[in-house]
This record gives sequence, structure tokens and C-alpha cells, in this order.
Amino acid sequence: MLKFIAEDKTSKQIGEELFISYRTVETHRANISRKLDLRGSLALVKFAVAHKSEL
Repeated sequence: MLKFIAEDKTSKQIGEELFISYRTVETHRANISRKLDLRGSLALVKFAVAHKSEL
């Protein structure tokens, strides 16, 4: 999921690639943000881009 976020894909685009609902993608994004203690979508995107080589 973070790989797709690092590629700046929308929830809809990620859902289409993974054959899941965009709402499921948004739930995953929220859970990842919570577990990493990140606030907001921008913080999650910055984290994903910073760690892109590790994904």
C-alpha cells in the first residue's frame, strides 16, 4: 500500500490496481497513519516517499 502511496496514486487508482474498493484503501491508509503516528494524508505521502527504496 505504501508503495502505491509513494507513487502518488489516489485511493481510487490503488483500489483499481488491487481489485478492492477505494473505501478499503482509505481504511488501510488511516490504519497505516495511526500505526506510524502520522497526522494527515500529506504526512503519510512524505513518509512513503522518504522510505520508497525500502518498499
